[in-house]
This record gives sequence, structure tokens and C-alpha cells, in this order.
Amino acid sequence: MAPFAKVLVANRGEIAVRVFRTLRELGIGTVGVYSEADRGALHVAVADEAYLLGPGPPAESYLHHERVLEAARRSGAEAVHPGYGFLAENAAFARAVEAAGLGWIGPPPEAIEAMGSKVTARRLMEAAGVPVIPGTTEPVESVEEVVALGDEHGWPLAIKASAGGGGKGLKVVRSADEAERALASARREGESYFADPTVYVERFLEDPRHVEVQVVADAQGTVVHLGERDCTIQRRHQKLVEETPSPAVDPELRERIGAIAVDAARAVGYRGAGTIEGLLDRSGDYFFLEMNTRIQVEHPVTELVTGLDLVREQVLVAAGEPLSFRQDDVRFSGHAIECRINAEDPANGFLPAPGAITAYREPAGPGIRVDSGVAEGSEVVGLYDPLLAKVVVWDADRERARRRMLRALEEYVIGGVTTLVGFHRALLEHPCFVAGETCFGVVESDALAERAAELAVAAPAAPEARSVARLREERLGLELDGRRFDLRLLRPEPPHAELARRRRERAAGGAHHAAAREAVVSPMQGTVLAVEVAEGDEVREGQVLCVVEAMKMENEITAHRHGVVTGLSVAAGEQVATGQVICVVAQEGEPAPPPEP
Repeated sequence: MAPFAKVLVANRGEIAVRVFRTLRELGIGTVGVYSEADRGALHVAVADEAYLLGPGPPAESYLHHERVLEAARRSGAEAVHPGYGFLAENAAFARAVEAAGLGWIGPPPEAIEAMGSKVTARRLMEAAGVPVIPGTTEPVESVEEVVALGDEHGWPLAIKASAGGGGKGLKVVRSADEAERALASARREGESYFADPTVYVERFLEDPRHVEVQVVADAQGTVVHLGERDCTIQRRHQKLVEETPSPAVDPELRERIGAIAVDAARAVGYRGAGTIEGLLDRSGDYFFLEMNTRIQVEHPVTELVTGLDLVREQVLVAAGEPLSFRQDDVRFSGHAIECRINAEDPANGFLPAPGAITAYREPAGPGIRVDSGVAEGSEVVGLYDPLLAKVVVWDADRERARRRMLRALEEYVIGGVTTLVGFHRALLEHPCFVAGETCFGVVESDALAERAAELAVAAPAAPEARSVARLREERLGLELDGRRFDLRLLRPEPPHAELARRRRERAAGGAHHAAAREAVVSPMQGTVLAVEVAEGDEVREGQVLCVVEAMKMENEITAHRHGVVTGLSVAAGEQVATGQVICVVAQEGEPAPPPEP
């Protein structure tokens, strides 16, 4: 008998689709939720039933506790799975779910709270004998404290939001001159993303490996580790490629860090699936970094080498059942690699690239898995994380897995938006990746971006030009009283007017940018978080003018030359569009730039 009749997945995109699949295998009904911006999203169509939460901004939809619980009540769901992100590590929401008489497919709220505060987590880990990175175990309140710590322990330091994760609220400070800006930015991100501006400071390790350990635990006290994942290759502290086993971990080290992870999970009375993240320095020392009290984006690589379904274990543990295996039962086979396919432009600082997907074809064949949240016709919305899909491959060893991933990426077609497919191809061809190195300094290099652009141009042509006579099946949504119903319509392929219109718009946009090349424009659509200059200020090349948030990332907009700020047209809290003029950095004696059309 199924442990629950229906489960609501309080999330969107690829993780919602992935959880639905396991629920169906368990004979459990699937309930989706969506925002107004996600009416046409794939996860809405895949769910057995789906309910509208509210407008597009997450605070009014996916993060709105009461609306999610109301959807669960209306649907008759018996439990809630939070996926990752959004409410997955929100102890107050977990308690609200349990108070509503629903099952919570996640860890105890007390464990979420303990590990959600990095300051508290550091104290708990130290008490449990788990090694932590040297730093403070108390919140840091002032620039003077940061400077004093730098002088005492040496630079660089890392300022981290106590409630942060995934690189949000993390700022590296290499000198006392950078302390004020870094502290303000870390506190701002902590408040923006996690409603908590508390920060702490620890020593910043240069070029370490980011090695994490997957753990699972049941309510009967069994805690098991499932080996490590190497997540070293990142940009702006956001993971891009994950693999298991780590090229730097031998069996002895695997047992040692596995034992550390089990001790850490036991220290907080953990239940369900979670990840102990750590840093492995050049001398082989391993330090606890944080615990993610949820399923991870990169969990598929662990599933491929162990043969286990982690979401299945989550559901069964939440229903009170013991783990279906013990530590001695865990076997590791082969090598798995995951590439995150984000809607980002590596040639433009990995800026988010929302838009419409005009063509879509996934790779297939032996040892290839694609966890996707999009299809042809999907709209990549700038309100949310830019992750579109994950390509995961398995083979007998690392080199064979690398070659299989290259083949998969060559087959992957995503038309209409800029993605990281070409970047991943360039990275996996690079000698540093072939050798299993950290690729420090390579990921965000101009050379790799140029190679990525070459491969993107040479990628298989997107099948955008098709016969008008070809019939296409389309899913349209009928929404009645906030509940989603699916209709299917067969109609001829439309002519290419829409594609031509978009190309004209792109060309017009390019002409506009050329006309306004003296101005500083926003490279993305987003929200202005902070404006760092005022009208009439003198600025130098590279100086930060403002900070724009787009698709859950902060982006610093800098001056392209020295000069004086004129025509400043944005303020904190305002929305900006791609190409919108922020200001002009004028130099003496030059004519004013043409007005914006």
C-alpha cells in the first residue's frame, strides 16, 4: 500500500517533475502548484492536478505559506515535499505543515533550524568533534570586527550570511579596503534571500576542493552515508558540474569524511536525506562547511553510482518506515557526472538569459539521464532560478563518463535562449578537467568563454524551420477557480512570423545599444537592489554603480571608464529591463549621447 494517497510538491521546474516521477512509481497521486508566471510550465502539465498560488514573485506564490497549505487542503494531499530552494529549509513552514496534520517529507524542523544558522551549526559541529574552518562562532556586526579578524588571521577572509547557502550571502574579502562593501553586500543578500542579515567570518581557503557527503537517516536512529560528491567547479560560488567519486578522494579518505558526515547528522537528530558540505584543502585536511537539510540539485550522480532512489527513501522515511538498506549494503559502481544547464551567457559574465525556448531536443542513449523542467515553447522566466535541466551520465570510469557527457551535450538542442551547453563542452574538453584538477581560474576565463561560444555556434541546428503543414500537439491550460485543467489542441505549425519578429527585435536591440554605447545599460532584466553612486559623482573604470538582482543572483553593474555620472535614472527597489540606460559616464569635452528612443 502507498505510504500517502497524494503528495503536494511545493516547488517548480525540474525538481518538481523529478519528485512526481518517484511518487507515481510509489502509487501516490501528484499535486503541483504554480504562479501566474508559470501557467504554461512543464511541471504544471506533468502533475495529476495543479493549483494556482498567486502572482509571479516568489513571495506572493511559492514562498507564501498559507497559499501552499490552502492548495494542499483543497487537493486532499496528505503530505508535502518541498524539493530544494523556496521553502525546503524553512523550519516555520515545516512546523505549519505538521500543525495542519500533513506529513512533512523533510528533516525535523529543529534540525533545519540548527543547520540553517551557520553560526549555530559551527558551534554544534565543534561540540561534536567535527572539524570546522577556523573563524568566528559569533555573529559579526561591524567593519571594524572584520578588519581586526583579517589582521589577526590574515587575508583573505570569507564573510558569510548565517542563514545562507548556494553562494548567496558569501563575499570574499582580500584586504581591509574591501571590508565595508563586502559586509554590506553579504548582509543585504542574507536579508533578501533568507530574511536574516546575520553574518559571520571564517578563513577563506584558496583553491580548495568542495567535497560533500550524502547522508540519509530514518526515525529509528539509523544514519548512512552514500559517499562523496565533488562540486569544486563553480562560478560565483554556484555549482556548475558535480561528479562522484571525487578525483581527489581515495577509499581511506572516503571512510573518514563519511564518518564525519554521519557524526554531524547524528549531532542534530537528523531524519531524511541531507548533505554535509565540506572543503578539502591542498594538504588533505577536511573541514565542515555547512549542512543542507534537503535533497540536493546534484543528488542524481549519487543515485547513478549506488542504484538508490533518494526521493523514494525520503518519502518512506517521512511515512515512518526504516531505511531499506544499511551502511554495509551500500555499493559504489562506476563514475557519474552532472552538468547544470542554466539559461546564462558565459560570454557575458554568466548573466541570466531568460526568454522563450523555440526548439528543444534532449540527448538519449545508454547511461544518460536528463532531469528537465522545460520543453519546446517553455518561457524561461526571469523571476526564478536559471536552472533549466541537468544532464547526468554514468559509465564504468571517469574518462568514459567524460566522453559520454560530451556526446550527450553535442546532441542537446535548446533554441531561443542562451545556455551553458557550449560552456560545458568547452570545460569537459579542457586539460584541467581531463586531469581531474580544480580548474581554478579557468571556469570564468575569457579563453573558455570564447571556446564555449565557438561550440555553441557549431552546435546542431535548432529545428526552428519546419513544414507549415506539420501538425503540432499543444497543451493549453484551462483554469477554473484556481485549479488547473489540461486541454490538448492539434493545429498546423504556424509560419515563421514569430521567429522573424524576435530576430527583428534582437537586431533593433543591438542597434539601440550601439547608439547608446556611451551609456551604462542594464545587461539583464531585474530589480535594483542598491545604487552606489549619485548624480555628479566622479567614478573610475570598474567602480560599482549599482547592483541588480536577476534570477536569484546579484549582479554588479560597473563603470566602463572613468568620468562623471550623469543622467542617473534608477533607484533601489525599481525594476529594470535589459538594455535600459542606468546612467551615462561622461568625460570632459565629449558630446552627449543620443537620447533613448
